[in-house]
Order: sequence, then structure tokens, then C-alpha cells
Amino acid sequence: MPSVLVVEDDPSIRQSLIEVLAEHGYAVRSAADGFGALREVTQTPVDAVVLDLGLPDLDGGDALRMIRGISSVPVLVATARDDESEIIKILNAGADDYLVKPFSGGQLVARLSAVLRRTSHAPPVGGAGAPAAAAEPLRATVVGELAVDPAARTAYLAGRELRLTRREFDLLAFLAHHSGQVVSKRRLLTEVWREPYVDDQTVDVHLSSLRRKLGERAAAPRYLLTVRGVGIKLVAPR
Repeated sequence: MPSVLVVEDDPSIRQSLIEVLAEHGYAVRSAADGFGALREVTQTPVDAVVLDLGLPDLDGGDALRMIRGISSVPVLVATARDDESEIIKILNAGADDYLVKPFSGGQLVARLSAVLRRTSHAPPVGGAGAPAAAAEPLRATVVGELAVDPAARTAYLAGRELRLTRREFDLLAFLAHHSGQVVSKRRLLTEVWREPYVDDQTVDVHLSSLRRKLGERAAAPRYLLTVRGVGIKLVAPR
């Protein structure tokens, strides 16, 4: 039975999240503030954390960075902040995914289940659907001055190591493995996120952050070319 730590200061929302997750087979613990979350993570390991950003003692972003300093536990951020720059900042701080409030219990369970699958944790008891097929192993790839090694989980651009979040690296490695091919956002959600029912904005946010780290913009792409209405492809700059 996977264990989840719910970090939420609003008692009614916290209780609602606990009930939804318990109904879907999770063992749930909770904390009402950031320091309580840090104590829980350090004292008893959990399989995942659902983290609110509006905490009374710490900003959720600071709490996330502190959690990342002591643990690699998957973190699903639950936030009312829907600004793209804020979401990118959260993902860069180490979040594995995010949900914008308000959201349904079904969406929470689906996102959490997907995060656990991606990070090699068992899906929850009673989870819907058959286990996903094993992903094709990705090989080391060089595209222009970009070198991506999935086995070592490293990426270098012109000899400089890129500092990528876990999801950004997975996305870049997949695109590098299929360099020169146009890959649809739906395929990325299915094969990188392994969750085909998440909206396309998830891919857009990660691509936007990845472009910035590659030193380019959507209006002036070098490696990541958008094929309007079809998808994205990674190519060597000309």
C-alpha cells in the first residue's frame, strides 16, 4: 500500500484529500505546515508528497526546496497559482507534477498514480488499468552540441552540464532518442509522463523551461522546433 503525505493547512481540504486518497488504497499521513512536513519526511519515509503552496509558516516553494534537500520523494504540488512563470519555478525547484486548484478527487488520484509509476513506485491498490508496458531503453545521443546520456542521467550543451529537473531530463532524453522525428504532445504524455489523460499544458510548461535552459525561445528555436498542429522535434541547429 503506497504511503502519501498530504501537506495542507486548510482542515476541510486536508480531510477531503485524506478521504479521497484512502478510498483509493493509499496509506495517508498529513501535516498542516511546512516544518511539520519536513519532520514527517525525515522521520518516516513516504512514497509521495502532495504539497500545498499556501502554508502558514513557509512558502510552499521554500518547503519544496527543503524537502528536495533531504529526500528524492516524488512531490505533487497542489496550488491555486496558475501563472506559467510560477509553475515553471515550482517545477525547477524539483516538483514532479502540479495541480491547479480547484481539482477533482479523480484528477488528484490519476496524477498521483502517474507520478508513482514514473518514479518506479507501485501503483495504488485497486488502481484502474493494467500496468504500463516497459519503456524502450534510451541510448546516449548526440545532436549538434547537445549530448544526452539516459543511463547517467546527464545532459551537456557545448560541454556545459545542463541543470534539469527530473521531468525535463526525461522529456529531453525522449526527444533526443527520436531526434529528427516530429513527436506529438499526446505521445509525450503517453510515453514520457505515461499518463495520456493529462492536458497538453503540462508539456508546454516543461518545453518552455527546457527551451530556456537550451538558450532559445519558441520564436527563435535552435534545437526544439514546433511543427504547428503536429508536435515537436529535436534537431541539430543549422
